[in-house]
Amino acid sequence: MKLSLKTMIAALLLLAAAAVAVTSLLPPPIEVETSTVIRGSLTVTVREDGRTRIREKYVVSAPVSGRLARIDLQEGDALTASESVLAVILPSEPELLDARAQAEAQARIDAAAAHVSRSEATVGQIQVQLDLAEAEFARAEELMQKNSISHADHDAARAAFHAAQQSLSAAGFDRRIAEFELEMNQAAARQFVDDPQASADPFTIHAPITGRVLRVFQKSSTVVSPATPLLEIGDPRNLEVEIDVLSTDAVRIQPGADVLIDHWGGAQPLHARVRVIEPAAFTQVSSLGVEEQRVNVIADFLDPQEQYTSLGDGYRVEGQITIERLDDVLLIPNSALFRHRHEWHVLTLRDGRAVLTPVTVGQQNESHAEITAGLQQGETVIVYPSDRIADGTRVQPVSVDQPDR
Repeated sequence: MKLSLKTMIAALLLLAAAAVAVTSLLPPPIEVETSTVIRGSLTVTVREDGRTRIREKYVVSAPVSGRLARIDLQEGDALTASESVLAVILPSEPELLDARAQAEAQARIDAAAAHVSRSEATVGQIQVQLDLAEAEFARAEELMQKNSISHADHDAARAAFHAAQQSLSAAGFDRRIAEFELEMNQAAARQFVDDPQASADPFTIHAPITGRVLRVFQKSSTVVSPATPLLEIGDPRNLEVEIDVLSTDAVRIQPGADVLIDHWGGAQPLHARVRVIEPAAFTQVSSLGVEEQRVNVIADFLDPQEQYTSLGDGYRVEGQITIERLDDVLLIPNSALFRHRHEWHVLTLRDGRAVLTPVTVGQQNESHAEITAGLQQGETVIVYPSDRIADGTRVQPVSVDQPDR
């Protein structure tokens, strides 16, 4: 039976009306934020809390026994080497300074003299290393200008030069302290004389370095014996950063790695460089009650000291340590990733619908992840997917998320 033209038109209109009715009953597409799969560089970092500390501290102890006069110095007071008076001790009565005490004093002199000799030899050795590191860094600078050296080799040469400079500074401090201890012990030995008046002269201790008072252990007048701690001194201008990281992260950190210091209270972040990763780990209980093995990473500031004059010893900071930099890799935001059946997945956007897509994840940092399989450059993924979205769900993109890498 042949259908008339009017019947066919009526049927088509009926089908169209039915389609419109069905479509109107479907739920509207879910609005989603999306991001484009890009190819770029990824800097892998570790972020942990840390604290500042004065690189070199020294505890000043009593070189002789006697009565300590009240120490008027306060924490934070400025000191000038060889000028500022740290403490005054009235030595014990001459009859208490017997032959045994004299022998002990001579032994301390011999030990201090040996310390001076060792520190001088160390300074000489480090000076040779510094000269070599400086020459290597100068060559690396020339090669870098000619693009004849990798960034990693250039950074390694720069780190070696910087580390040698810091080592020489530390060795110089150790030598000054050794010389101070030798002078103190020699002066103490001169108290053992036959002249009672000479033995009763007050013993004055001057500051061995220019810096500040960090702590006062004995403030009130009291009787002290040799080696009794009196004060702790140091130079707050010579700060370093101590950051404790998980031991699993510490094995990936190399000396010379860049460190970004933020949340320290200043307006701008500071820059530092890893000098040493301590060889021994320690156990620390996390806020969740889990025992963790952690390692201290020590870094030196690179910015001029004028930029962080308000920082002191033991101040809290946050450190972001660079572990690795990957170039020319596929990247997506971490917010697009989720676990499904124990594997990483994303939801891609195809023809207005969400498509469940398994992916293989490589390295990650705080914002982005490297994708080694499952996606192509230019594809669109859904970020912050809610539990309302499943494979095949109709979606409508409303914005594009592209945070910094």
